[in-house]
Amino acid sequence: MKMPVLILHGWSYDNSKWQPLVSSLKKSGISAQLLNVPGLTTVIKEPMTIDDYVAWLKKGAGDNKVVLIGHSNGGRIAMNFAIKYPENVARIILIDSAGLPRRELKKRLKRGLSKAAAVVGKKLTTSPKARDLLYKLIRESDYRDAPPVMRQTMANLIESDVNLDPSQIKAPVTIIWGADDKATPLRDAYALKKLIKKSKLLVVDGARHSPQFTHMAEVSKYISGVLDGNI
Repeated sequence: MKMPVLILHGWSYDNSKWQPLVSSLKKSGISAQLLNVPGLTTVIKEPMTIDDYVAWLKKGAGDNKVVLIGHSNGGRIAMNFAIKYPENVARIILIDSAGLPRRELKKRLKRGLSKAAAVVGKKLTTSPKARDLLYKLIRESDYRDAPPVMRQTMANLIESDVNLDPSQIKAPVTIIWGADDKATPLRDAYALKKLIKKSKLLVVDGARHSPQFTHMAEVSKYISGVLDGNI
């Protein structure tokens, strides 16, 4: 695969666990670049929005046509980038992606009962219903362990999901998902497959939210097969 392959890791401050997959792909002839995501594996001083992340990725991709592999929050960034810059994206591989627009969140925002940024960034415990909803959208530990700038960034990203329309993605999309994912359940994968016209779903049995770590060989085989045109 000669085209640049860029990996967008999820909500983690350490991307070292990706190295076995990167090495496995390299043995298959795929040279994938694991990006350092601002705020997570590089430091930021101000909160970022989804538009900021898309602009950051555009700067890195330049005018190249790239393959994007996005896990969790990385998938959210990849989808938004593909919608804004379709000419830059040859293919997307989503692994247990975040970003799926949640109807319940959309209804709450429209009714003005809660605003994700305010609830997450300022007063998480004032509304039990809003808190429970947001804990379904993000892992509680991610919020608790995040520095203030990333708590607001997280809020901005969650709020942006309301406006994300995966059906606008023109590039072919492969969806790889852990069958036992609790953070982004398997029904999300089926919802994405239904929304994205040119998409294919590959389920990893026994895996949870990060099959690229727990079932690395299987995920590597899937990615290699997709990029080699065998899947």
